[in-house]
Amino acid sequence: MEGLLPETALGRLSGAFSQGDAQASGGGRMEVLEEKEEEEQREEEELKASDISDNLQDLEMNVSMEQVCVSSDVLPGSDFDWSSVDMSQLPSSYKTNSPKEKKLLQIADHFLQQYTHLCPDRKPLFLYPVNECGVEKFVSTTVRPTLLPYPELYHWDGCASFVSDYLTMEHLKSPITPPSSLYSPTTILKYQRGNCFDFSVLLCSMLIGAGYDAYCVHGYATREICTLDETLELCPLLRKPQEVPQQGMKKKSNKYRVKSPPDLQSKFELQQEAKKKAETEAAHKNEAREEKVVMEVGKPEHDPLYGLRVHAWVLVLSGKREVPEPFFINPFTGNSHSTVDEHFLGIESVWNHRNYWVNMQDCRNGCKDLIFDLGDAIRWEIMLSESNKPLQLLPDAEEEKELSDRDADDMEKEEKDMSFDMPPSWVASVEISPRGTEVVEVKEWFKNREDMLDIREVNKQTQLTTEYFSPGHLLGLKAHTYMSLEPETERTIEFYNEVRVDGLQKLVENANEMTEYFVGRDDFLHVRHMEFGKRGKKIHLAGTRTDINARPIMQIKECFHRNLEKPADEDVAERIFLITEEMIHLTHHLKDKYITASKKDFFKVAEGDRKGNEMVMTPEMCITYQAGSSEKDKKLLHLYKLLQELTEEEKQLKQQVRQCEAEVLNILKIRENEEAAVKLSVSIYNTERNEKRRRQYEAMKNTVEDELPGQEEQDLDYLAPFLIQIGHREKITKWQALRIRDDCLADLKHRLINKANIIQARFEKAVEELQKKDQWFQENQNRLSALEEDDFLARYSESTFHIHILALRLKREKQMAAQKYLTLQEKLHKDPRLAEHLSHT
Repeated sequence: MEGLLPETALGRLSGAFSQGDAQASGGGRMEVLEEKEEEEQREEEELKASDISDNLQDLEMNVSMEQVCVSSDVLPGSDFDWSSVDMSQLPSSYKTNSPKEKKLLQIADHFLQQYTHLCPDRKPLFLYPVNECGVEKFVSTTVRPTLLPYPELYHWDGCASFVSDYLTMEHLKSPITPPSSLYSPTTILKYQRGNCFDFSVLLCSMLIGAGYDAYCVHGYATREICTLDETLELCPLLRKPQEVPQQGMKKKSNKYRVKSPPDLQSKFELQQEAKKKAETEAAHKNEAREEKVVMEVGKPEHDPLYGLRVHAWVLVLSGKREVPEPFFINPFTGNSHSTVDEHFLGIESVWNHRNYWVNMQDCRNGCKDLIFDLGDAIRWEIMLSESNKPLQLLPDAEEEKELSDRDADDMEKEEKDMSFDMPPSWVASVEISPRGTEVVEVKEWFKNREDMLDIREVNKQTQLTTEYFSPGHLLGLKAHTYMSLEPETERTIEFYNEVRVDGLQKLVENANEMTEYFVGRDDFLHVRHMEFGKRGKKIHLAGTRTDINARPIMQIKECFHRNLEKPADEDVAERIFLITEEMIHLTHHLKDKYITASKKDFFKVAEGDRKGNEMVMTPEMCITYQAGSSEKDKKLLHLYKLLQELTEEEKQLKQQVRQCEAEVLNILKIRENEEAAVKLSVSIYNTERNEKRRRQYEAMKNTVEDELPGQEEQDLDYLAPFLIQIGHREKITKWQALRIRDDCLADLKHRLINKANIIQARFEKAVEELQKKDQWFQENQNRLSALEEDDFLARYSESTFHIHILALRLKREKQMAAQKYLTLQEKLHKDPRLAEHLSHT
């Protein structure tokens, strides 16, 4: 088949695609062969083509059985059940065929019979697949030209981007055969998914409606195009913009034109520019060479289905909408491609809403040599002829005589068939509602805010807002998720637990519950869960808030990590305070090789049953279960003391719960104020904008100027106070060196301890003052106005923050004390005045 192709239609179709069909396919012109001299050549071509096609079919069967069917099961987007499509509301045109459509199907079937007879080695044409209702529809009638009322969809790139972004890609069930069904663009838009044929029909409908000369293409492409594999493609952000060549306008000669001025450019500068240009071109060549090497290394692996993978895309011809030359559009990506792109390996047929064309050209070199002049009857076989020439069948070997009258009647009938006008599309009007333009999520980025807010995400569907903060917020906020800033609504607050004394990492709240999560606590607490009941009647007092009565606490549950310093049956894992039921449940950690844990249940005595202020303990007030022992190994006195401790801790927990509620209210109030008056932070180094820092700098500058001249140049000697005690000597003894070392280290230790004690005292004093404030607030809360309560919460928050800072400073001093001591010790050993005597100690 490497010789010249025969000039007959059958020779063109079968010969041109006998080998090229493995890579792509084309079409053939259906003409009657009357010359007997060409019959022998034709028969030989048919025999060779049949042998090759048999081998090709064997290859397809082997590959498809091993790879095609398996790969389709794991492809993305294949889990949608198209049988669940609701067909009850579809128009009648979807479910039945009009008389004109039935006539068209007869013509298409007649055309397919001729095509199959003349081109037995070609793949079947994609003519009349079934729609979503199971009704056969001609592919041209599935195209529904539509102009949508959106400016973004008036151009081809906008339409292509919409289709590729809005729809979810589904792979063909078999990559080497076209689909058996073709759904309407309305259904594809409704369910937002489809295969390459669905994508192409929808895109072609939009492009034709926008005034483009567009066509759907049934052909073959590479694996990367068919499977939307862009791993080897260059990042879109790195692509250089294409340079559009500008066609120069021809200047008309004019004998009266003004003479051009003399060229005053320096020849040396021109030589230097030419030299630079040559160097630049050489560098570009090297880059191109390196890119070529990289491309060679990154080439995809061999595809066993190369040339057999079926794909559908869109062809846009020149002429309309100022399109300069034909180009392809891959509907999966929305990108345009040249018609000579090596990723497109061949074309079987093209169609639009008016007609259907079969490719008759050789596709052995892909689409590089194809000419897209659909009016050329030699290169493209049209189904509904626009001329009076009939489409003739090849006569059989036994029917080579003159046509009878009956044949003439058939030819006249075929002429009428070929002049048949395409019926209107059966697809309903394609509409895209503005719902696709509704905002789903809003994400905002912030910088240089004083409240340290970095990002805010708002889900417009759930109305859920999430705010993220950088370290440094006044309250140690890390993230805040909420629907409303109103108190006692659903929210999640995350903290930077490093800056909190209590190690609180996250707080989750709603109207009835509140849960705290802790990290790194000395008491091993990691979860505290509180349940609230419904409020009673609201108290109405003049000058006070109407919602000052707090939610009644129903239950407090705490969970602890394992403390390895205690036995498992004495280490509490969970304790539950049932406030309303006057009960306390304790559950201990599991001992090794045990499946049940030790438990204790306490029943508190009512206030009326107590003797004075003392609590009476009876054996019935405590039920214990000791894992691994049937006897009660704890005496009643021990249980009595434990109940007293738990009762006291319950009171403290109630107070902590109220503090937690107050802290949440304070956070909401502060966040509301921060959003109402957003303030920007200014760097301390920006003295022009930071007025406070500028005043400090000027004051420091004035102080330095008032000092004695040369004082700033004096260096402080850290050994000076100790050297004075022994007198300044050029050479000191070993005993003196050891004394200086010990005195210096003792002085540092003394200063570190004093500093830690000062911070500890300040911390304890701040905690004591905060407790007094909280007690005062609990006693006077009902008499406070809303303004007074807000003012108290603001001051309470400042005190809490101050305590956090003191705790951090104390912790840091304790951690750094040993390091400072070792650093000074090493410095003393290296000091040239002491090194001689301390190097060996």
